[in-house]
Amino acid sequence: MSRNVLIVDDSLYMRTIIKDALEEAGFKVVGQATNGEEAIDLAIELEPDIITLDNILPDMIGTDILKIYKEEGLESKVIIISAVGQEAVIDEGMSLGAKSYIVKPFTNHQLVTTMNRV
Repeated sequence: MSRNVLIVDDSLYMRTIIKDALEEAGFKVVGQATNGEEAIDLAIELEPDIITLDNILPDMIGTDILKIYKEEGLESKVIIISAVGQEAVIDEGMSLGAKSYIVKPFTNHQLVTTMNRV
């Protein structure tokens, strides 16, 4: 089973933490995006199995990106990773097709467990 991942986060620090944890767990990071526009272009181009999506990006929010993924018919599974743990945001993300939600800060174990479950 292929487990290609696109990491979307505007923070290099967060992208590095996520990338290191996932690669250690056997996932293959195929791309990294720092904003919504890159997140959309790379997702369509790379068609990763899983996308980790930061909810607050410089140019748009995760739920807007999820709407575009849906319109494009993208089959990647999306896990939202955000410092915002508000029910309304989580519910909206899940209703737009996100498979799970991780609130920052998180442990590598939480991340990998969620990725494996998805």
